[in-house]
Amino acid sequence: MRIALGVEYRGSAYHGWERQRQAPTVQAELERALSKVANHRVSSTCAGRTDARVHGLGQVIHFDTDAKRRLHAWVLGTNSSLPDDVAVVWAHQVPDCFHARFSALSRCYRYLILNRRSPPAALAGQVTWTHRQLDAWRMHEAAQRLVGEHDFSAYRASGCQARTAVRRILSCSVERRGQFVVMEIEANAFLQHMVRNIAGVLMAIGTGEQGIGWAQEVLDSRTRTAGGITAPPDGLYFLKVRYPDAFALPATCSPLCLW
Repeated sequence: MRIALGVEYRGSAYHGWERQRQAPTVQAELERALSKVANHRVSSTCAGRTDARVHGLGQVIHFDTDAKRRLHAWVLGTNSSLPDDVAVVWAHQVPDCFHARFSALSRCYRYLILNRRSPPAALAGQVTWTHRQLDAWRMHEAAQRLVGEHDFSAYRASGCQARTAVRRILSCSVERRGQFVVMEIEANAFLQHMVRNIAGVLMAIGTGEQGIGWAQEVLDSRTRTAGGITAPPDGLYFLKVRYPDAFALPATCSPLCLW
């Protein structure tokens, strides 16, 4: 049978989602724990791979198994073997046609910026910090130039291996919530470092270093060197994935997302 899981994790201690030979990753920890419950080696597929130090609140994976277990056993049993910074939130049996990556209609990320003079202590590693005052309205207006289907070559990592840089951003909002500036972006799919590169450009616009039209200029250049620096990974959260209603998956957004 095929099982889908909702997964939550704090990425600070991991070299990203994808399994690596000599570095700790979220996928490796999860598959190790799942294999204990299944009593066989489990290989998983995720909705979207996250980079080192990026967090997940609504990651979705699937795996195949012949093991007969109740759904709550996949949750409780797996969590009993996971470290404290990774957790399975729900389990759901899905048809064989379900694919965590290819069945997804869209993915949504949230980027959290603590905007105050002093750096974070309790939230260290969980937010991006800048002491420079950000104008969230300017950032939001600039972000609207990126909505729609475009070639995002200028916003992807120089080493990105995606065959095409064309992606469709469905929405991108920026707003201030007290000392936080929150960017939320939804797209059909994302390129490597795409969200962090967009955040870096918008932060430069928010400080007044660049004009509102710069986001469009960078986009039109189709050249990575035209953009600003890549924003840090600490404030980036894989928020949720949207699937066709026919799969009847539980909500993928964790209630722990307080911002």
